[in-house]
Amino acid sequence: MNAPTDLTALKTRQRTAWASGDYAIIGTTLQIVGESLAEACDLRTDERVLDVAAGNGNATLAAARRGCLVVSTDYVGALLERGAERAAAERLQVEFHEADAEALPFDDASFDAVVSTFGVMFAPDHAKSAAELLRVCRPGGRIGLANWTPDGFIGQLFKTLGRHVAPPPGVQSPALWGSQSHLRDLFDGGASLSIATRTFNFRYRSAEHFIDVFRTWYGPVHKAFAALPAEQGAALESDLTELLDRLNRAGPGSLVVPSEYLEVVATRR
Repeated sequence: MNAPTDLTALKTRQRTAWASGDYAIIGTTLQIVGESLAEACDLRTDERVLDVAAGNGNATLAAARRGCLVVSTDYVGALLERGAERAAAERLQVEFHEADAEALPFDDASFDAVVSTFGVMFAPDHAKSAAELLRVCRPGGRIGLANWTPDGFIGQLFKTLGRHVAPPPGVQSPALWGSQSHLRDLFDGGASLSIATRTFNFRYRSAEHFIDVFRTWYGPVHKAFAALPAEQGAALESDLTELLDRLNRAGPGSLVVPSEYLEVVATRR
């Protein structure tokens, strides 16, 4: 029998991975997802909003632009610094706190809305994270999520990485948060769910350009290439190129790769 996975050690490794490179370079391109989620949650001026695993603050900024009182959290301090820089540039008032999605340092029912774009899905303990989202959201409040689907481009990208660098044993895939049945299991009894399928388009010059940006700045890809010897790294690059070229809808002159995600609004019971 395999020993149970040490989730504390795993989260330490995850924190190191996300702090490597500079996720903000990638994160800022996803801003439209935060804006769409803020509209889906129908955020109102003066509502208290918590952004969980906020990264460099896409949902944070979207909520603050709508006049909400926003607390932005992540367990990687460097990413919160990027969010704070963006908020300051727009003269937006936001509180920033380092916090673990599985142990949020806030009272029960203390927020009108809790949001996360491609963030909480990467916490290793899915049930604990979902329970925390529910706990800090007031009854009648909304939990808004944007989660990559298992079969969409990012889901396939992580499967490709997993063929070259094995994921930790005994840990649920983050892409399960993009499965409607998994979401219903996580929030069963605690919230009513409204789920829509959306698409984000990754836009780069070419497959080579995408890989260069992601291996330099995007923590999981950066760490995967760093862990592999040259020959295996070349094989990973080849597989990623094949995936990108196969999904590219722009033709040979550019790269536009649609990536499916779920836009989720869970109304707290």
